[in-house]
Amino acid sequence: MHRTHRRWPPLVALLADSGVLHLVRPGPFAAIVPRALGDPLPWVYGSGVAELACAAGVLTPRTRRGAALATAALFVAVYPANLQMALAAVRSPTAATGYRVATLVRLPLQLPLVLWALSVRRAAGRP
Repeated sequence: MHRTHRRWPPLVALLADSGVLHLVRPGPFAAIVPRALGDPLPWVYGSGVAELACAAGVLTPRTRRGAALATAALFVAVYPANLQMALAAVRSPTAATGYRVATLVRLPLQLPLVLWALSVRRAAGRP
């Protein structure tokens, strides 16, 4: 199996699962959109559609390289929502300790996701 095939299928699954969840269960995602962005639903639906588009792009050999770069950018773009989620959890008097810890642990995990998408781009080679 070619090197690129080992990297992209799990990334496609992650993006597709997350994209579908954003569209069918927007509530939890809306709760973490920074207030400064206004109405959260367009952001939630937009990010869900973006994740599905990235998944489709990474799935397709002709578009894999560009879509992997778009995926890395998307992972960077959603970081403020992850930060908002962690801040809200830490400030909440009712949030469970495990949830608080999970939201904080998740923050540095965004970097490996970005690097993963970039590795798919590199493995896809030049067009």
